[in-house]
Amino acid sequence: MRTSPSGAVYNSWTQPSYEIKVRGTMFLWGSEGITKDITFDKPLLLHIHNDLFGEVITFGTQNASGTKETFGTLKPGECVSIPLQGISGVFASCSQESIVCCLIKQ
Repeated sequence: MRTSPSGAVYNSWTQPSYEIKVRGTMFLWGSEGITKDITFDKPLLLHIHNDLFGEVITFGTQNASGTKETFGTLKPGECVSIPLQGISGVFASCSQESIVCCLIKQ
């Protein structure tokens, strides 16, 4: 799998950032094992960027009871921001493999 140099742009982010190789279904934030929805005084934002040379990913949120809400898809090179509030996780799935860059911002 080839990854794009666009990931290097995120090296200058000053907020917590990371990359996840999505194969099947993976959590971008949180976990299936969290048993209580997480809330913050001020919601954090999770910025999600699908690699330019990646595959289409499907993404959404999950609450503590395990109910998943799918938001849609991101094609290679696309990005979206979602609030982290009242959920236990953010998931992404890919039929093949894609690198997803994530940044958490207040």
